[in-house]
Amino acid sequence: MKEYPTESIRNVSIIGHAGSGKTTLAEALLYTAGAINRMGRVEEGNTVSDYHNDEIERKNSINASLLTCEWKGMKINFLDTPGYADFTGEVKCSLRVTDSALLLLKAVEGVEVGTEIVWRYTKENNNGVVFVVNKLENENADFEKVLKSAQERFSHDVVPVQFPVHQGLTFESVIDVLKMKMLKYEHNGKGKYVEADIPAELKAKAEKMNEELIEKVAETDEKLMNKFFESGTLTPDELTQGLRSGIRSRKLFPLFCSAGSHNIGSASLLDFIVDSCPNPSEMGAVTGELQGSTPEARKEVNVPCTVSGEPVMFIFKTVSEPHVGELSFFRVYSGAIAPGLDMQNNTNGKFERMAQLYVMNGKERKEVAKLVAGDIGAVVKLKDTHTNNTLSSKAFFVMLPKVVFPQPVISMAIVSKAKGDEDKIATGLHSLHEEDPTFIVTVDPELHQTVLSGQGELHLTIITKRLKAKYGVDVDMVEPKIPYRETVKGRANEVEYKHKKQTGGRGQYGHVLIKIEPLARGSGFEFEDAIVGGVVPGRFIPAVEKGIKESMEGGVVAGYKVVDVKVTLFYGSYHDVDSDEHSFKIAGRMAFKKGFVEAKPILLEPIYTIEVTVPEEYMGDVMGDISGRRGKILGMDTDGANQVIKASVPLKDLFRYSTNLRSMTQGRGIHKQQFDHYEEVPREITDKIIAEYQKHRVEGEE
Repeated sequence: MKEYPTESIRNVSIIGHAGSGKTTLAEALLYTAGAINRMGRVEEGNTVSDYHNDEIERKNSINASLLTCEWKGMKINFLDTPGYADFTGEVKCSLRVTDSALLLLKAVEGVEVGTEIVWRYTKENNNGVVFVVNKLENENADFEKVLKSAQERFSHDVVPVQFPVHQGLTFESVIDVLKMKMLKYEHNGKGKYVEADIPAELKAKAEKMNEELIEKVAETDEKLMNKFFESGTLTPDELTQGLRSGIRSRKLFPLFCSAGSHNIGSASLLDFIVDSCPNPSEMGAVTGELQGSTPEARKEVNVPCTVSGEPVMFIFKTVSEPHVGELSFFRVYSGAIAPGLDMQNNTNGKFERMAQLYVMNGKERKEVAKLVAGDIGAVVKLKDTHTNNTLSSKAFFVMLPKVVFPQPVISMAIVSKAKGDEDKIATGLHSLHEEDPTFIVTVDPELHQTVLSGQGELHLTIITKRLKAKYGVDVDMVEPKIPYRETVKGRANEVEYKHKKQTGGRGQYGHVLIKIEPLARGSGFEFEDAIVGGVVPGRFIPAVEKGIKESMEGGVVAGYKVVDVKVTLFYGSYHDVDSDEHSFKIAGRMAFKKGFVEAKPILLEPIYTIEVTVPEEYMGDVMGDISGRRGKILGMDTDGANQVIKASVPLKDLFRYSTNLRSMTQGRGIHKQQFDHYEEVPREITDKIIAEYQKHRVEGEE
């Protein structure tokens, strides 16, 4: 496999809302560049990107795929990303290691919620962005409307480089205002075009847009601006230089036209990527943290993208492939990586020896002898290295910034279909989490459940399917139990319990009087020893407290942990022979249970704050739905053309909310949620929960 220097590499993510045609355009780009000999179709399950069984079955991307092609002697690494919010972690990983992004807009719908999410991610990672209005062959395509919405929502520096001659069913040609030519694409789908003069009726429009483009480019750099004022224009070389600089600094966002399924627009996109998108060395040094022997010794350090530097690589994705083992996808940030090289994992301090290195096209691998700074590839059989790990030479112990993954928005409990599979489930989920850090597994000892939390119902479904396929473990997903809490509203001022047992020989005796009262929310538990005169010897008092705490852990009225109460031990008695710690522990436990019931017990439920982002037309439906979930609207804000609703909702009523929200908003609504506080459960719901608990307890005793 040919080696490419850093200057001849371009790293580009393909991003956009679900259904914007990312995988199809990626297929067209590879085909036009000669990397594949026929264009696959998502509907037929034969594209290079969507090669996993899950993707073929569902006909949409679930994983980011690394694709590689050569164009004009340059190597382009594409990362084709999923559009569904369930798999947004794949987008974050991809943008972390690429310098530029093709952001696709549908020619009919234009800017959508998913578009705005990935746009924000490009800002976080400082990626250059090239917009592509795709699917211009659709009957209701409206290029001007999409262009205007992109300028309004994202930046007035979104500037068209192309516009369609005709759009809709007759779309085949574009006017390129950079070249000032008409590009007419062949009908054979090979992606090639011929240049022709601009038709007379479009000449004035093209000249006006050419002037606007040149002016926008000049505005990105002071020298170019001076030259523009002097001569009124820029040379082709100055335009290329200005475009490159403007994209890199996010001062300019060029916009192109395409119809991926007809392979229209791919060749001019490839031209632009190699001519005007920055190479890795032009993006500047990445800031890492030089590790020291102590936390105080750590310091920031710049890692320049140069082949002469110490080897540094960042693992952005881990995949377990059949017959291959674990594939670690990485970008080289400094130096060069070759098989046999010893590297140190700066997350866990362990050493790794590089095995075979590959460049990838979906699942197809080609072995390479070396990958240099700025390049992206994959390596097999790293023993102790996973996503978000930095590897470097022993001489340069540096840690690069990690990908910050989004918080989960849905949780489901999993139940094994076969007894004794618990260990296999734990092992399988641990391995799957190494591949996909966007889901979290928690084992809740209080509720005796294993809870899976992720980015959406589809996300969790895919994880459980992989658990079965890879580890042979079949599980059901059920609604997770709610971690209610028990507390009191009233007081029990004089609760007496005497534990007295005589069975021959030494007996048991413990006698206590306690007082129970509520504490402020979030205070926990307070125990006060108010014994005077030694009526309960000091050595037995810790046993009383221990008995109370045991009773609190298991709950009294509904089996949930007791919180926010104060218990005062103020009187009691003991027996010289029969009293011991065990007797007083039982007395404390039983006195607490008795007094808790007298002190007006209530249940508390977890309340979450949610932030829902939706287009304005869905506001009424979403707010009505929140109210129906016992939610309280806290406020509203705007985010571009979308509305942001902030509300507090009981966790019980957020079950499957992400799925319902997407259904209610045709996939255009998203939300995030976070625990906020505990609040009293309404009486009628409390009564149902307590009745259910008592019923199960009776059944368990039978």
